[in-house]
Amino acid sequence: MDITEKIDLIQRPPTEEVVTNNELIELFQTNSSPKHYIGLEISGFLHLGSLISTGFKINDFAKAGVKCKIFLADWHTLINDKLGGDWETISKVSKYYQDAFKLVCPDAEIILGSKLYEEKTEYWSELVKFTKHMSIARTMRTLTIMGRSEDDKKIDVAKLLYPAMQAVDIHSLDIDIAHAGMDQRKIHMLVREIFPKMKWKVPVAVHHKLLPGLSKPADSGDSKLLGKMSKSDPNSGIFIHNTDNEIKKKISKAWCEESNIINNPLLEIAKTVIFHEFNEMNVERPEKFGGNISYSNYNELEADFVENNLHPGDLKQTISDYLVKIISPIREKLDLSEELHETIRKSF
Repeated sequence: MDITEKIDLIQRPPTEEVVTNNELIELFQTNSSPKHYIGLEISGFLHLGSLISTGFKINDFAKAGVKCKIFLADWHTLINDKLGGDWETISKVSKYYQDAFKLVCPDAEIILGSKLYEEKTEYWSELVKFTKHMSIARTMRTLTIMGRSEDDKKIDVAKLLYPAMQAVDIHSLDIDIAHAGMDQRKIHMLVREIFPKMKWKVPVAVHHKLLPGLSKPADSGDSKLLGKMSKSDPNSGIFIHNTDNEIKKKISKAWCEESNIINNPLLEIAKTVIFHEFNEMNVERPEKFGGNISYSNYNELEADFVENNLHPGDLKQTISDYLVKIISPIREKLDLSEELHETIRKSF
């Protein structure tokens, strides 16, 4: 595979930004197997965005010859009060995350944060040195990566360590490509600012678009904001443990205005999930409504939807059928005991 093909794989949806493209090209010119990392909090039930869309993007890196690492940030999870801030629960759910990502991303290495910190004794001294370059004001602005507001008056001291720890994780893993959702962009910009001052290797940053929730977007001034698919809202997204009927029911109720492609969650699913795994998307419908039709790429699908040649009802039915094909095999192989299910449910 040549460098152009590798770059295309990394830039394909849901990738939204590469900082920078030139640096990525230079990296592949000098290193055929660069090291990648994505860090994930262990924060609840896995869903279409957190496991499938993210996992498919990780697989793009692997296909490009990149050595992928999935960093399960158990200490970050505790600091951010996820899963009730209970270490025993976090440890149990960590195993569930490991099993899930092994299924979806078999070529990636999975690393626990606690294991890294035990093995790398210099981690904590490097953390202290890194924090010498961070002001309290800058740290507070970066807390949005945790889903926190910089104006939050109830932030405990541990949370102020979170951004610096995330940055030093990248250095400790000797990463060439730092990968995350767009919500983590601030930490990578912090890394790119401070690492040169410490003479640490500066990674290329790749950010993917977050898969939106299924609900109607909220109006905000002249724009509409579509919330991301959330682990804490069972109605906002498709969860890995939803049954086939639950998947179909949720999609049937999803927000999808005729001919509207702005913030349309079903079109985003088609673009980033379905066309990622299938070379074509077949829509089955009665002859009186136009008959069956096949799309070989997302642009064809979007164009027909804009022109009202594809009705939201037919799109919903088709999305449902393809999601069942993708999710069912994973759900059947991924064990989630009733006890662990209840433990996660109670943590919200």
